[in-house]
Amino acid sequence: MKKIPAITVLFWVMKICATTLGETAGDLLSMTLHIGYAISSIVLISGFLATLGLQLYAKKYIPMLYWLVILATSTAGTTMSDFMDRTLGVGYAAGSLILVSILCLVLLIWWWTEKSLSVEKITTPRGELFYWTAILFSNTLGTALGDYLADSSGLGFAGGAILIGTLFLFIVLAYYFTKVSTILLFWMAFVLTRPFGATFGDLLTKTTAKGGLGFGTMGSSLILGIILVGLIIYSTIQLRQTDTNRDLV
Repeated sequence: MKKIPAITVLFWVMKICATTLGETAGDLLSMTLHIGYAISSIVLISGFLATLGLQLYAKKYIPMLYWLVILATSTAGTTMSDFMDRTLGVGYAAGSLILVSILCLVLLIWWWTEKSLSVEKITTPRGELFYWTAILFSNTLGTALGDYLADSSGLGFAGGAILIGTLFLFIVLAYYFTKVSTILLFWMAFVLTRPFGATFGDLLTKTTAKGGLGFGTMGSSLILGIILVGLIIYSTIQLRQTDTNRDLV
């Protein structure tokens, strides 16, 4: 049975909100609460595996469960990237290159095994596992790329967010006005939402002296969490109404 939500504007709004929350919540654990990147990675990856197990076991699309897994991949990706770039000393640029290579390999194996990368054709546990693996590494890549744009490229937090937002706009225009593969555009957009969320998260959390808005990791996480929960509730109500109407017909 289909366990992936329809790809609509609401989906992309929730994806950006979840990935931004993942950035701020991951930083809250690793930096604000001084848990450290290594321990935070272990804790958050364990959370990801637990929610993923529930998602794979589920028989239908459950909005709360699906977005919990998305959030888990985002928070785990944040600390994994920070552990690679900062604790291991790989650096943002090299870390991004490594993660791009891993993501491309995952997508290649997925395509070779399932003969399609379309999320609308995911109907088997194996296909769903490829989907979530790609999401985990795309979110990890997004953090590394977002940090590179914000800290090393000279663009700053706002400049990085504007650049990624502009690229995302080009993808939207290509979707409506060109014949470029929608599957390719989907995965490009999916990857880009993570660095956009990472740079936007930095913009929310960093102090005004550093070019941010000064909400901090705790304040930003609280605001984004409330917004995401509200959207999940709305999505759940919308799904139930659709199911009710289908049963009546």
